Amino acid sequence: MASSGSGQQLPPYNPYRHLKTLRGHESAVSCVKFSNDGNLLASASLDKTVILWSSSTLTLLRRLVGHSEGISDLSWSSDSHYICSASDDRTLRIWDARSPTGECVKTLRGHSDVVFCANFNPQSNLIVSGSFDETIRIWEVKTGKCLRVIRGHSLPVTSVSFNRDGSLIVSASHDGSCKIWDTEGTCLKTVIDDKAPAVSFTKFSPNGKFILIATLDNTLRLCNYAIGKFLKVYTGHLNKVYCITSTFSVTNGKYIVSGSEDHCVYLWDLQAKTMIQKLEGHTDTVISVSCHPSENKIASGALQNDRTVRIWVQD
Repeated sequence: MASSGSGQQLPPYNPYRHLKTLRGHESAVSCVKFSNDGNLLASASLDKTVILWSSSTLTLLRRLVGHSEGISDLSWSSDSHYICSASDDRTLRIWDARSPTGECVKTLRGHSDVVFCANFNPQSNLIVSGSFDETIRIWEVKTGKCLRVIRGHSLPVTSVSFNRDGSLIVSASHDGSCKIWDTEGTCLKTVIDDKAPAVSFTKFSPNGKFILIATLDNTLRLCNYAIGKFLKVYTGHLNKVYCITSTFSVTNGKYIVSGSEDHCVYLWDLQAKTMIQKLEGHTDTVISVSCHPSENKIASGALQNDRTVRIWVQD
């Protein structure tokens, strides 16, 4: 029986099971994200579209059409009203998720290459984006204007996100570095600065004290960035090629969840670092995972040979 740091016995682990497979994309699924209110699930694809699904009924509600190339990333505004998509067409689009027609309210132009990653800040007045043009851009949501261009990487930017009060941005790149910035574009800290392996994903923990870092050597690490110390290492999955996203599951115990190139979803105990479950069923690399904000529910999306979103739940 697992025990927590304070000594009390934790309940036995309740495994996730496959609930439903969502089919709607005609090409690789690149990203899945539950809305912050938990009502919607968005999936993006190389088929150039975003699909909004009902999180409860798991039915397709509408498709957001407008990008001229594939989409790599999605982010929800805090109030779950808007969704931002990052595309190979070098633009970001802000969509009204409540509009029955799937209205695009803003198109953000300025990157000179594929836009690979994007995130709203918690206040949702700013969006940060990262591109194959090696820059990070900060955009004003209301006007669609680019406020800042940060030239801090020497290869494509793979991941950008804000901390929970919106004061910091963490970025990752194929150049092997992971950096922390303020919103003015000042680099406050370089967390990793190796030439290899590439840093494929990073995000702040929900409490904002740690960052989760994925590298293309089959490794996830949890870092206390204030003191620059790596606290935990999670391994067992396969990740050498793709920028696979990982996340924190906090609705029932604390877990790390990640996709994998062996077509599975992996779950680790955050504290103990032990791999506790491997979810099988996808037929290609699981590129993206998302945990529902209040229910014990995971969404996963997979690449070209699969093209589906799978929903997993705990009983």
